[in-house]
Amino acid sequence: MATDPKQIKAIGFDIDGVLSDGRLVPMADGDVLRILDAKDSFAVRAVSGKGLVSFIISGGNTVALRKRCISMKVPEDNVYLGARGKLPLFLDFCKRNSLDPSEVAYMGDDIADIPVLRACGLGMVPCDGVPEAKAVADFISSKPGGHGAAREGVELILKAQGKWVFEEDSYDKIY
Repeated sequence: MATDPKQIKAIGFDIDGVLSDGRLVPMADGDVLRILDAKDSFAVRAVSGKGLVSFIISGGNTVALRKRCISMKVPEDNVYLGARGKLPLFLDFCKRNSLDPSEVAYMGDDIADIPVLRACGLGMVPCDGVPEAKAVADFISSKPGGHGAAREGVELILKAQGKWVFEEDSYDKIY
């Protein structure tokens, strides 16, 4: 791994293929339906609940996606939807949060994610990510996108930092 998980201060995610399994269902109103895994969503909420910064960079851009990101406790300023060219957004996130890219982990699954996977300190890819993304990854999850990959990446980092611990009276702060 490029950066020791203990040194990570922020974790970011793509949506399609990472937090969802990448399938899109066209709706009659022109929107698309995505299914997100509840355990992945808990892990994203745990990022901020355990003192790290979370962010989303996705090509998808719907009201429902934005609301879901906010419900996962991703700060609204750190939600980049409709992304075309993810690296400038990643660098903006780092600058605005006074982070060196080496202090940031990112999970992506496709060609558009490769520049960020290369630039960040800990590039993570679901096991069903495209071969090109897996080739530049520091960590390949044993889980596919939308089925626990994000959770596995978050657990890797928070466990290394001794933060994957939950007291019964703290559940409401995360969930």
